[in-house]
Order: sequence, then C-alpha cells, then structure tokens
Amino acid sequence: MINIILSVMVIGAIALIGGAVYLLKRGGPKKQPLLMLLLAAILFANVAILSVPNERGLSPANTELGETEN
Repeated sequence: MINIILSVMVIGAIALIGGAVYLLKRGGPKKQPLLMLLLAAILFANVAILSVPNERGLSPANTELGETEN
C-alpha cells in the first residue's frame, strides 16, 4: 500500500512542476507557481524520507505499522 502512496506523491509532484512551469511561461502572478514548486519539493522530500533506509537497512516504507526496531 505504501508503494502506491509513494507513487501517487511522485506523480503529484511531477504534475505540480509541470503546472508551475506552464503558469510561469504564461505570465501573470508569480506567487502561485512558486508555491507549487515549493509543494513539489516538499513532496519529493517526504518521499525521500520514507524510502531511504537507515543504518540498519530498514526504511519506514518497508516496516509494518506499529513494528518497532530492536
């Protein structure tokens, strides 16, 4: 299930980047496209946090909910 969530997050971040580039090229206010780029960066950071393994080789995406590391 977590793999689907991570995939949707990456697809959403890519869509946000594409939309921000489109809005920047179209002209107009710059606040909304910059906020879209910021949100895409936050999404990519969250995906990295959830998928990068720690020193034990476990990532939060690979552990079951409620499971503790001993």
